[in-house]
Amino acid sequence: MTTGTLIALVDGSKYSESVCHYAAWIAKRTGATVKIYHVLGRREGVASQNLSGAIELGARSHILEELSELDAQRAKLAQAQGRAILEDARAIVEADGVNVETRLRQGDLVETVLAKEDTGDMIVIGKRGEAADFARLHLGSNLERVVRSSHKPVFVANREFKPVTKVLIAFDGGQSSLKAVDYLARHKLLAGLPVTLAFAGAETAEIRKSLESAKATLAAGGFDAAIVIDNGKPEATLARLVEEQHYDLIVMGAYGHSRIRNLIIGSTTTEMVRTCKVPILLMR
Repeated sequence: MTTGTLIALVDGSKYSESVCHYAAWIAKRTGATVKIYHVLGRREGVASQNLSGAIELGARSHILEELSELDAQRAKLAQAQGRAILEDARAIVEADGVNVETRLRQGDLVETVLAKEDTGDMIVIGKRGEAADFARLHLGSNLERVVRSSHKPVFVANREFKPVTKVLIAFDGGQSSLKAVDYLARHKLLAGLPVTLAFAGAETAEIRKSLESAKATLAAGGFDAAIVIDNGKPEATLARLVEEQHYDLIVMGAYGHSRIRNLIIGSTTTEMVRTCKVPILLMR
């Protein structure tokens, strides 16, 4: 059952604006409402720790009181910053002509997402968060945790927003990629856009049959999909296709045939999210 709502996660990083624009773009194509969340860490919004047990230290009590006051000030600032981030996000989405709601929450981001994911059809999140400038070669830890934990499609926004006009589906015949094909065929998100099914590796009769079946599924949904088979490593092949053929979006499964589902995102998926300059729609 669909909810007609997107869940967008913003943290005030450079990726947050892109998240808002992509959420609005998705909403306009699907008729959805955008619900934007900013989640404060467990300590950010806490007024103070309970230090009463240490008050009997006498000479140190005034220091403890000052620390308590500082904690309260930090909590108020964190709340104010969170509200400001949400108001900026609201303005961006509303400027794109989309209905939007905002929510400020406190706690663990993934726990918040899991508690609310049934109220949304898709999660939109930035590739990296506030620490992106300090870890350019690493995925945001929250992104990895959300992808591992959520059962909804996850749209991973890149730094710069660009309307999607051409789509590449990374296909390996696995359950996740089959689910991605079925999702696109039934969903109006990418309706009318040119799509390509790309397989990286040696062509076999089984792979060709699987690709033709996926093409037929997409055709039933109104897509005239092209097929590309390239005998190369998936990460290099897909990255090259995106660069040379100017695709604006990659759709792929979060896990491939050799996945260790409970430990890591599939290795190809991780590499694509890390290196590609276009957004990626991940299917579980």
